[in-house]
Amino acid sequence: MIEIKNISKHYGNLKVLEHLNCTIQDGLIYGLVGANGSGKSTLLRIINGIYLPDEGEIKMDGENVLENETMKQNIVFVPDDLFFYPGYTIHDMAKFYAAVYQKFDMTYLEKLASILKLDTKKKISTFSKGMKRQCALILAIATNARYMFFDETFDGVDPVVRTVLKKILAKHMEEKKSTIVLTSHNLRELEDIADNLGLLYQGGILFEGEIDEIKTNMFKVQISLKEDFDEKTFKEIEIMNFKKVGSIATMIVKGEEKEIDKKLSKLKPIILDYLPLSLEEIFIYQMEVLGYEFNEIISL
Repeated sequence: MIEIKNISKHYGNLKVLEHLNCTIQDGLIYGLVGANGSGKSTLLRIINGIYLPDEGEIKMDGENVLENETMKQNIVFVPDDLFFYPGYTIHDMAKFYAAVYQKFDMTYLEKLASILKLDTKKKISTFSKGMKRQCALILAIATNARYMFFDETFDGVDPVVRTVLKKILAKHMEEKKSTIVLTSHNLRELEDIADNLGLLYQGGILFEGEIDEIKTNMFKVQISLKEDFDEKTFKEIEIMNFKKVGSIATMIVKGEEKEIDKKLSKLKPIILDYLPLSLEEIFIYQMEVLGYEFNEIISL
């Protein structure tokens, strides 16, 4: 388990992280979403013991990572700005990783490279941006580290390969019981792979939750009644957004569908339909309730 307690990090007068708290449970994929410059990279570097926080502490399995060689065997970090030694091939980089990580699996790496059609004996410098990202990801996965951190995970990767990489990550997490933290400025990139999502804004976690729970506890309702009505008619229901056009209202409601349906059915509606919301829509309405503009926080 990763425990992030009261973390603050400033660069001069610039406050990047401010009293941030977050707990990431074991054996899941945690997506950290935020606009460019929101502090995602800084947070990952602090978690991995690369940067020191100005305040607070971070522990993995109850231990500090900084100057902890045993714990560092269990973590791997792929930054946004990738680095490969000049002239190195994937195979050369693999030998370097194997010297650092005792559980590095060369056979597994070769298998992943084959799936992605990457030549392990070709110089990485000749690869495209997206291919370099793929190289970094499979090298990290082959370490078999318990905790894996990927910054701007799929940057430059085309949609088809992105889907393959997501399947590889999900399968690895399930088989190895690893914990994977992914960051992105784009919510859609993480929606179909993350188990939990956290929204980083102005130095802290503005909103987080388990995706399945978020999706099942908020939905869209279209309703029409025999008599005239307005939002006050539904005072027993938690309404996040209400719009009425003619005799039909569309509401974004929060709660358990069975309980909502029971309350609405008592009004004997002429029309009553329940529609699912995309994760993007849920975040938009959540941000509106909190008084924020969704498009200012993350990219579509």
